[in-house]
Amino acid sequence: MKFEIREQRLENSSMLRIENLTVSYGTRGVLHDVSLEIYSGEVLALIGPNGAGKSTLVRAVSGVIPLESGRIHSNGSSLPPVDLIGLSPMQRARSLAVVPQAASMPPAFTVWETVLMGRTPYLNFLGQVSAKDEAIARLALQKVDALDLSERRVGELSGGEQQRVLLARALAQSTPILLLDEPTSNLDLHYQVGFMETVSTLAHLDNLAVLVALHDLNLAARYADRVALMVEGEIKATGTPRQVLTPELISTAYHLPVQVIAHPFADVPLVLPGKK
Repeated sequence: MKFEIREQRLENSSMLRIENLTVSYGTRGVLHDVSLEIYSGEVLALIGPNGAGKSTLVRAVSGVIPLESGRIHSNGSSLPPVDLIGLSPMQRARSLAVVPQAASMPPAFTVWETVLMGRTPYLNFLGQVSAKDEAIARLALQKVDALDLSERRVGELSGGEQQRVLLARALAQSTPILLLDEPTSNLDLHYQVGFMETVSTLAHLDNLAVLVALHDLNLAARYADRVALMVEGEIKATGTPRQVLTPELISTAYHLPVQVIAHPFADVPLVLPGKK
């Protein structure tokens, strides 16, 4: 059963539109008729229990896995929608950037070399890096407060530092859309909070459309403008954190009694496990 929630619409324009997306692994359906819309200047958190299909959706939108059916469009402010499915990988990399978990980073590369990889879609046929590319990479590092790490090798960094470098690499792609696949799952609380604060600030200041898969419901409540609840490959509810993070919806999705109370110092809901 899908819960239809009426929500107040943001003034910003639609930047990424996912329509009726279906993905299967062999004969097993993983995503079923998924539709979502992400707007410029907002963070949309994708939540749900393990195996719900959150990472699969991020990978499908990024073009890593094929679709069985559905459409994915990127909308510019003054241009007609672009069919992301029909683009080459290099063309798609100019429309959206992906922030994976830090475990995927090559340890021998320096931070500077890693962030410059974000400029790959814009390099000429000789692969030459221009002064403009270097300026954009430097600004990306500044935005995530990691410029001082430039000469360090990735393998020497902590998990939180590595995740900031991956975010800088994505920002260096200069795309209006960011996809983040559970970026805080291996970080301690300090780095989780710092990372999500940075993502939220960048989305609002740079007018980015951000789709982030999250395990932590309270991080979603604190830093997402909207939340989409996914269960067994289907979107069950979409709305503001207060609309979606309710005892009824969360208890049903996670098969666990929960209570939702007012956060003690932020105007967001706080999800706590209840008594069985």
